[in-house]
Amino acid sequence: MNYWLMKSEPDAFSYDDLVAKGKAEWDGVRNHAAQGHMRAMRLGDLAFFYHSNIGVEAVGIIEIVGEAAPDSTDDSGKWIAVHVAPREKLAKPVSLKVMKADSALANMLMLRQSRLSVAPLTAAEFDHIVALSKA
Repeated sequence: MNYWLMKSEPDAFSYDDLVAKGKAEWDGVRNHAAQGHMRAMRLGDLAFFYHSNIGVEAVGIIEIVGEAAPDSTDDSGKWIAVHVAPREKLAKPVSLKVMKADSALANMLMLRQSRLSVAPLTAAEFDHIVALSKA
């Protein structure tokens, strides 16, 4: 199993929006590195749903329920999307500030390349963020 962090601006599409829908296409990603990460996603992989710009925090866990396929918002046919479903809301959000201050997360790709909207996590990073949400 692989682990990821996926960012969305909550005023455009929030974790609660995903819960209300039950399943959604993770579309609109137009960064080549993020697209590469999405191509590597497999059914059952888990990701943090991260609210960017507003809140700036991991708020829930989502599951990859559909692997890379053409992005329905892309008329060019160049970009892909995956489908996700909510798994569980975190006991409490884990903010970017908390992640940056935690030495156990010092090598987390998203902290080094903050513009990425989709980034891989190690199992240890994923587990540590879950633990932080319960602290």
